[in-house]
Amino acid sequence: MNLKKWFYLFWTTLAVGAVSGVATGLFLQLTDQEFGFLEVSEVGFNVLTMLLGGLMFSAISQMGFFAYLTLNYIGKGMFRSYWNLVQLGIIIITLFELGYLRYIYAEDNAPLVSFFVLPVVLGAGAVLVALWKVRMTNSAAFVPTLLWMAAGTVLVSIPGLQQNNYATTLFITVPVFCCNAWQILKLHSILKDKKS
Repeated sequence: MNLKKWFYLFWTTLAVGAVSGVATGLFLQLTDQEFGFLEVSEVGFNVLTMLLGGLMFSAISQMGFFAYLTLNYIGKGMFRSYWNLVQLGIIIITLFELGYLRYIYAEDNAPLVSFFVLPVVLGAGAVLVALWKVRMTNSAAFVPTLLWMAAGTVLVSIPGLQQNNYATTLFITVPVFCCNAWQILKLHSILKDKKS
């Protein structure tokens, strides 16, 4: 990884975050008339705020991605042949806790099943991205990609998940998921040696 490749990943991930932030925000604004930022209903102001929010989520996603790469490197060294099992355990615990903890701390009496919609959708999206990554590279990429897409997205999206509001959760989780998917899917092509 050199500076030119890192700049490419940085700026393209910012673009993905900005576009997905604006798209998600506009979708929420069209489907929920009460959705707005800072009680301002002007579309231009909200689009600018959505753009800045998407850029911020992208930057947070990038910090998390480099932390994940470090964790993956350390985990391979510490756990060796058990690293995939450890990662699968982290994924299962993270997705279960995402639904269960939101249920415990919910202020309304919604059924337990409704709190597991987000973990199931997030898990399904993570599996799709992991399968795409395997198709682009090899089967060894499945579990690490699944870990980043599931647990990484949950950890980076914690501020939105704490609000226990579907619009805020969606507005933060979708751009973070898109940025995470972009980074993990582009990583192998950025690191590929031109001689090979």
